[in-house]
Amino acid sequence: MKVLQLMSCRGWSSDAYWAARISGELERAGHQVTLVCKRGTEARVMDRARDAGAHHLETLGFAGGLKPIGDAADLRRIIAWLETCDVVHVHRGKEHWLAALASRVSGRRLPLVRTRHIVQPIRPHALNRWLYRDATHLVVTVTDAIRRQYLASRLAPPERVVALPGGVDVERFDPATDGSAFRRSLGLEMDIPLIGIVSGLRVMKGHTVAIEAAARLAADGRRFRMVFIGEGAVEPAVRRAVTAARMEERIAFVGFTRDLPAAMAAFDVALYPALESDGMSRVIFEYLAMGRAVVASRVGVVPEVLADGGNALLVPAGEAEPLALAVGRLLDDASLRAKLGAAAAELARTRLSGACVARRLVAHYSALRDGRPL
Repeated sequence: MKVLQLMSCRGWSSDAYWAARISGELERAGHQVTLVCKRGTEARVMDRARDAGAHHLETLGFAGGLKPIGDAADLRRIIAWLETCDVVHVHRGKEHWLAALASRVSGRRLPLVRTRHIVQPIRPHALNRWLYRDATHLVVTVTDAIRRQYLASRLAPPERVVALPGGVDVERFDPATDGSAFRRSLGLEMDIPLIGIVSGLRVMKGHTVAIEAAARLAADGRRFRMVFIGEGAVEPAVRRAVTAARMEERIAFVGFTRDLPAAMAAFDVALYPALESDGMSRVIFEYLAMGRAVVASRVGVVPEVLADGGNALLVPAGEAEPLALAVGRLLDDASLRAKLGAAAAELARTRLSGACVARRLVAHYSALRDGRPL
């Protein structure tokens, strides 16, 4: 397949990650993929897209809003690319409209696929009815919740909206990765359990709930350390919460970590204490691929892909006591940690890897190209 991916992200968001990962997996499977990014995002987006496996990159202006001169230039480039591809896949509204108009103007009605990455209501007004019902052949969502929301808008029949969760790189996130160097960087003895959270420091990510749970575990006499990996606007508030809970000796902040698999490999327990989630929650899939024992809030994609007690422990969002109890179970039971970790890695390999998502996506691409039922 020859695939044209259009992605107008200004920064390394979840949709940029998904587009780059799928482009890389499609390339790895032997397909020809061109990933078109916003001009001027070389350092913020394009370099990281290459790291994620996308190798053939182009740029367009993708100006914000309606910009007739710039949009016309982008439209001409897209029309030219339509002559050499089998399917067009878009990720945001700007490129969606440009691709739909290019198809209409050129008369080359290639299959047009749109991925919806976040929970956001779609207004079923006349323009969107044309865009989604007439110009778009398939909508891909990264969670089933987003699919249900899209179906509620009645902009397309159910057979033209498919949820494809996952997309993790199981070669990079490998359970055999050595995490000992990361533990040493924390000054952590090998027999001290490490609880880890990988997440931007934002209110919705639930760090304060994790701090309260850690304080409960410490009060019960548990031996452990906790580490927060990530950066964000609420870091000062999170640090104040750590101090208020008198957990400075237990909880470490390490900021951005380039070798994320090596850091995750050091975790005995991986936490996802989010208060809410509106997208793919990619760190969940990375934890799974690494074979970590996961404790996760029942938000977003979590209850769609994980089974409580089977491949993770699930807890109510925003409640410290259930979180502490679940983590305590894992600290006490190494065999349970191993069981959940093995089941998590198997789930990632067999259902949630980037290769699995790419194969399902190509099946849809092929059906659209050949005029077969989806």
